Amino acid sequence: MDMKEIFESGCFSPVWNEVEEKEVYVPQRKDLTVLLAELEDIKNTIDDIKARQWHLAKLMKFHKEGLAPQ
Repeated sequence: MDMKEIFESGCFSPVWNEVEEKEVYVPQRKDLTVLLAELEDIKNTIDDIKARQWHLAKLMKFHKEGLAPQ
């Protein structure tokens, strides 16, 4: 029996009539020191990504042009 036949015969799953409850958003309050520490971590991550990007750009340049200019 497929779902259409089940529906047409009047047999419903008990969960079909349940309404999902919406999750209530509860704002989180953080201390200023925690926020500043998180901001510092984000800055450090950005700096690390920039350094990796620069290094990869140099590697790509060496890959394309070679180590010694011709």
